[in-house]
Amino acid sequence: MSDMIERKLINGDEPATEADVLAFLANLNIEQRTVHHEAVFTVAEAKATRGEVPGAHIKNLFLRNKKGRMWLVTCHEDRQIDLKALGALIGAGRMSFASHERLMNYLGVIPGAVTPLAALNDSTHAVEVVLDTAILQDELVNVHPLHNAATTTLSPQGLIRFLEAVEHPPKIIDLDPLSQAVGADS
Repeated sequence: MSDMIERKLINGDEPATEADVLAFLANLNIEQRTVHHEAVFTVAEAKATRGEVPGAHIKNLFLRNKKGRMWLVTCHEDRQIDLKALGALIGAGRMSFASHERLMNYLGVIPGAVTPLAALNDSTHAVEVVLDTAILQDELVNVHPLHNAATTTLSPQGLIRFLEAVEHPPKIIDLDPLSQAVGADS
């Protein structure tokens, strides 16, 4: 299904590559380590293939509301989020998962490769990035480098510095109260 999506951003540009995002991190002097592995599409697949990669492992929810506003919500991989409560918390109203086409158009990635590093592709600043406070308490965090056949490890402070540099300063919120009810798990 994802293979049929045209790999172009909303502005017509080609999406950035792993090399582009790693060079951007290097230019910001953000230390990172990237390991390549089999492509993974779910949290369960990631758990089965990652081995002993240190640091917090995350999941990313690419969401939209009825008005077309979009959010990229990043939290620990095992956190379950009640989308109705999340929508109320961030003032979005009713939220749902955004389409694969929208994901490519704005973040330049396919399902399974969603990552906060994809904010590099959002030149229109249409996507708001939300980070769970729990991630910031970890020493290291693991993200995809714009595709799902590698994992990049960096510090939470490095991730925030990257997001600020690409003009997507994250909204940092405590998602712990939202994990009490099961609403969505991806």
